[in-house]
Amino acid sequence: MSKYTTEAIRSVALVGHGAVGKTTLAEALLHAAGAIPSRGSVEKGSTVCDFDSQEKETGHSLNSAIINFGYENTHVHLIDTPGYPDFSGQSIAALAGVDSALIVINAQTGIELMTERMMALAAERKLCRMIVINKIDADNLDLPALVADIRDRFGKQCMLLDLPSHGAADVVEVLEGTAGEVDFESVAAVHRALIDQIVEEDESLLAQYLEDGADPDLAALHAPFEKALREGHLIPILFTSAKTGAGIKALLHVLASLAPNPAEGNPPPFYKGLPGDQRESFQAVPDPDKHVLAHVFKVVADPYMGKIGIFRVHQGTIRKDAQLFVGDSKRPFKVAHLYQLQGKDVLEVDQLLPGDIGAIAKVEEVDFDAVLHDSHDEDHIHLVPLEFPKPMVGLAVETKKKGDEQRLFDILGKLAMEDPTFLIERHPTSNETVIRGLGEIHLKAKLEKMASQYKLDVDTKPPRIPYRETITGPAEGIHRHKKQSGGAGQFGEVHLRIEPKGRGEGFEFVDAVKGGVIPGVFMAAVEKGVRQGLAGGVVAGYAVDDLKVTVFDGKTHAVDGKEVAFVTAGRKAVVEAIRAARPIVLEPIVNIEIMVPESAIGDLSGDLAGRRGHITGTDGRGRGMAAISGEVPLAELNDYQSRLKSLTGGQGSYRIEFARYSAVPANVQQQLASKFQLHDEDD
Repeated sequence: MSKYTTEAIRSVALVGHGAVGKTTLAEALLHAAGAIPSRGSVEKGSTVCDFDSQEKETGHSLNSAIINFGYENTHVHLIDTPGYPDFSGQSIAALAGVDSALIVINAQTGIELMTERMMALAAERKLCRMIVINKIDADNLDLPALVADIRDRFGKQCMLLDLPSHGAADVVEVLEGTAGEVDFESVAAVHRALIDQIVEEDESLLAQYLEDGADPDLAALHAPFEKALREGHLIPILFTSAKTGAGIKALLHVLASLAPNPAEGNPPPFYKGLPGDQRESFQAVPDPDKHVLAHVFKVVADPYMGKIGIFRVHQGTIRKDAQLFVGDSKRPFKVAHLYQLQGKDVLEVDQLLPGDIGAIAKVEEVDFDAVLHDSHDEDHIHLVPLEFPKPMVGLAVETKKKGDEQRLFDILGKLAMEDPTFLIERHPTSNETVIRGLGEIHLKAKLEKMASQYKLDVDTKPPRIPYRETITGPAEGIHRHKKQSGGAGQFGEVHLRIEPKGRGEGFEFVDAVKGGVIPGVFMAAVEKGVRQGLAGGVVAGYAVDDLKVTVFDGKTHAVDGKEVAFVTAGRKAVVEAIRAARPIVLEPIVNIEIMVPESAIGDLSGDLAGRRGHITGTDGRGRGMAAISGEVPLAELNDYQSRLKSLTGGQGSYRIEFARYSAVPANVQQQLASKFQLHDEDD
């Protein structure tokens, strides 16, 4: 591998909706840069990025993949990400590893769910953004209308950097040139608009431009171009066909000459501080001679290499055999091997510079979002965490074979380690192990991986919906626990008051006891008992939340006062109080966004209404598609994927995000309560 400097590094993520051609685009870039002898195919399962057997079978990306290549004296690190909303955890995590996001749009389908989402997330992360319109070789396109739609949705700062020519067989670059045969627009007009936008970033350059009337040279335009990218004042639009190769060399040239190096992009949002303390922002400097600072944005459980931590170096140089710390750990580990990745292949390297993306293996302490450093001066430094959608779709799983339970938990732990949007819950009351993800397809992929890679088959069923209970008024509870059975007895008495808190404010425990009527040594036992009472629920067996519990009186006994007595008294007193405080059951409500053909809006609206949902907005997206947004109880979405497929002829897609908890209707509460009572009677 040739040597390069930090200034020569470019790091970019390909993001966007599913089926826009990101993986094929990555393949075309690798081939055009001379990194691979021939282009692979998604259909044949021969691409560098979709190397997983599941990806080959499904024909789309399930995980992010890292590749790198050299071009025009630069070294490009590129992350190919999944496009379907169910796998967006991998796409969002990749944003922490790059300076630029290339938002890829399918010229045929235009702006889709993940297009808008990734544009917004990249802007929040202050990444430099470029839009790549791919598949310009397709028939019956209206590219001018698509460009107008992009500007309408994302702003006039979305400006053309090249234009299709000769029937989309090629492209003409417009920053350096003013003439050429193009399929629409005028090269001269687009060139002038672009120059006008760039020079506005530099007052002295603007004054000279207005005075001379001549274009500044390219060297003078570089700094204001980078500033416009950093501040979001310019979002270049480029055209490609990954299939025919049109625009690929032009895109490579843009990455090499115009994409920011690590010193030109916005600095990553590091901060320093202990948990709970005030955060102090910390700026990593992409200087190879400073202390090491790197951030782990991806973890892989590899069957051969073990745990792999994939990271971006932000400061300093990581060398083979160096000693590094993970987070606030006091014990360093030795970098026995240092890697760069090319899809599934790992290439051992001697060092990694600021801006590089690399990997280490078999370091168990390395987890997702960990910070690696080589000096205690960098203790307590963290990267502001990315916001991931909350996994709401669940399945209860159990092993088909008795005795495989521990293996199940080990495998689920590995899957959760790799994916920040995959959660495992263990519900002791229902004895269920529940896996949660972003959608039915997400969970299906995890189950298939368990079966194919780990050879573990499980049975599944719909899980209990994560209802909660709360109270609607204040009440008091008193319980005396007294037990005497020869010898030392048990005694504890607790008086407490409960009152409701705002939705989402959680549980608060207050010790207001005076005069030592409950000795301080027993107050932890009282709180333990109260928490046990809340966990078991009263109406329907679900945890009680959003309330304040104040213990204000009680009694003890010099001999029989015992911890176990105050646990029991606390538990029974709070249950008594909850029963008197008009308890209700709450259910999770989710925001839902559905992309559907316009012809299906009526059917979808009726279906959502039948699921106790309501629509908050409908937005036409062009090309006969529309986005419906609304709210619906999570309990009503168990079979939604198949229902949506049926109503839209397979053209619909959706995503959900947790919104809030809300009281269930009276009839639903009665059903839940009666089931709980029957369960209690069975017990």
